[in-house]
Amino acid sequence: MSDKIYDLFIIGGGINGCGIARDASGRGLSVALAEMNDLASATSSASTKLFHGGLRYLEYFEFRLVKEALEERETLLRAMPHISWPMRFVLPYHKDMRFDSTTPTSKLLTTVMPWMKGRRPAWLIRLGLFLYDNLGGRKILPATTTVDLTHAPEGAPIEARFAKAYEYSDCWVQDSRLVVLNARDAEARGANIMTRTKVTSARRVEDHWEITTEQHGRFKAKMLVNAGGPWVMDVIQGVAGINSSENIRLVRGSHIVTKRLYDHDKCYFFQGTDGRIIFAIPYEQDYTLIGTTDADHASFEETPTCSDEERDYLIQFANGYFKQKLTAEDVVWTYSGVRPLYNDGAANATAATREYVLRVNTDGGAPILNVFGGKITTYRRLAEAALDEVGKFFPDLAAKWTAGVPLAGGDFAPDGVADLSQQIATRYPFLEDKHVTRLLRTYGTEVFDIYGAATTAADLGEDFGAGITAAELDWAMRREWVVNADDFLWRRTKLGLRLSSEQRARIGAYLEAASG
Repeated sequence: MSDKIYDLFIIGGGINGCGIARDASGRGLSVALAEMNDLASATSSASTKLFHGGLRYLEYFEFRLVKEALEERETLLRAMPHISWPMRFVLPYHKDMRFDSTTPTSKLLTTVMPWMKGRRPAWLIRLGLFLYDNLGGRKILPATTTVDLTHAPEGAPIEARFAKAYEYSDCWVQDSRLVVLNARDAEARGANIMTRTKVTSARRVEDHWEITTEQHGRFKAKMLVNAGGPWVMDVIQGVAGINSSENIRLVRGSHIVTKRLYDHDKCYFFQGTDGRIIFAIPYEQDYTLIGTTDADHASFEETPTCSDEERDYLIQFANGYFKQKLTAEDVVWTYSGVRPLYNDGAANATAATREYVLRVNTDGGAPILNVFGGKITTYRRLAEAALDEVGKFFPDLAAKWTAGVPLAGGDFAPDGVADLSQQIATRYPFLEDKHVTRLLRTYGTEVFDIYGAATTAADLGEDFGAGITAAELDWAMRREWVVNADDFLWRRTKLGLRLSSEQRARIGAYLEAASG
């Protein structure tokens, strides 16, 4: 065990853990973070990839959560215009659309307007969108408009019974890259980021914690931060040995990916006959992402996978809107993640709160901060709230600083994407347009660091397919904790969609050989 005592030791390398590590390091605290697998290997790489306010949460009267998330969208856009960008969402309307019968709004309208029989009236949707436009102080994103689907291109892929739609703004984000960029920024500010490092025990010793890991021995810290996500209760009870009355609700969200279903670049927000909603989103240039489900998940020990039942539910849901009917054979990939929501006793998984909850336990010794729940959209605000709690034990803590400070590669204006794209294409004329777009949306201005002075494709080393070269893999190993093929193909990128099993194996062999 080193004699060094860190200020914070963070367990968990998802978005909450890495966001807190970045914020804390930037305020002058010494930070160590341990992730038992790869960064973003669980919930944080399995989201619907949206920075959004959560339009449906208005029906649950979660106004504070929605307001905070809406405010964050534009703050985050300015800090990461390479991995996050504005999108327009098309919400087709039909008079037979219905509420989830368990929402507070549904119950209220059923009481005062029983003749509606659970239907969502158009005026209520428009009221919700008015709130959505105005709660968050929107400046960059355009406001809601009405679309005539009988003439607009957005109406072409969907059934003719939908004649009208509302179009509003939200944002896309490369979720697992967001995690890695926060970890990189934390490391650049002095944090010790350790992947594939499992914490086996943490015990209070006098005024500090002694933390034992399987891979790197033992550490000391003045304060422990439990950002274990689905494992948060296991860390409290199993690792730290603390009795707690807190609890979480594990909710599984599954998604399917198909070949691209329509030509335009907008998303669809579909409402189901059961009152639930799903999105259909342009994905990785050539695909469509459809999701998500909400189902209770039995245990953090059970690997989340998209069941046949969930896949078929999403297919049936989408087929209620699209003219082109999907079958299971059209699904090229599925993924599933578990949201560790704070257990508020909601009747079903869909209604469970998405609010984050922070709890500090001292039990007469060194403090531990336990993080429950949260949304990827509000990760930065969650980190600030966590540092408010940390600051009670570190009275000289520096002020908030992360709002608007760019992440690596994001040092250009949100409206500067076209200019940066042209710079990349000019500097590397051997790249195809789609490759330029992929690199920009992955690395931003760091493309120039990765490709350097290359003048031909051959200068980048071995070509592994889908535009992946040895230069990119070497950089990912050196700068982004990439160890194996899955790290690169499914978390740092989603290029696994484009490669054969043989190509993926070649990349795995290259990474294994390079790592020794």
